[in-house]
Amino acid sequence: MKRLLACLILTLAAFPARASFLSGEALDTMADVLALVVLFIVPAGAIVLFWIVHVLPEKIAHKRHHPQRDAITTLCLLSLVFGGLLWPLAWLWAYTKPIGYRMAYGTDRHDDYYDEMADKHREGRLSADELVQLRKELEAMEVRGALPPGLRALNDELARPRIGDAMVRAAPASPAKDRAA
Repeated sequence: MKRLLACLILTLAAFPARASFLSGEALDTMADVLALVVLFIVPAGAIVLFWIVHVLPEKIAHKRHHPQRDAITTLCLLSLVFGGLLWPLAWLWAYTKPIGYRMAYGTDRHDDYYDEMADKHREGRLSADELVQLRKELEAMEVRGALPPGLRALNDELARPRIGDAMVRAAPASPAKDRAA
């Protein structure tokens, strides 16, 4: 009985509970702002996130110089239309090494890769290892007969010694070395 009386006294002595720390106009204003955020900002953010995720396979294929990059881009766009159902296929395709493509065309890189390497070579930023690797790839493609005319010109350009390199090799010895002799 004492317990029941103590519970009754504590119940009557309790402060009224409030569901929010705001009241009146502040509560209405906060509810309006929250409704606007939920109606406009959240869907816009979801659409942007959906778009970014669906463009990732295309960016991966571009970074890896995938020879079928254009087809992967098309699959990404189709995936947007079909609600993301094709996106996992584009993701897997961007990460696969196109073995059949290499057998058919002699390379497993997009043509833009060779254009980038040619630009680096012309600017003098191509390292010796990259130059050797590029020559090997182009020679292998030439042996198979799969070297397009643009890459044939690049192969010829890489085979010719650069004028600057030839001038450095042919430069006379420094005057200090001549005096010592």
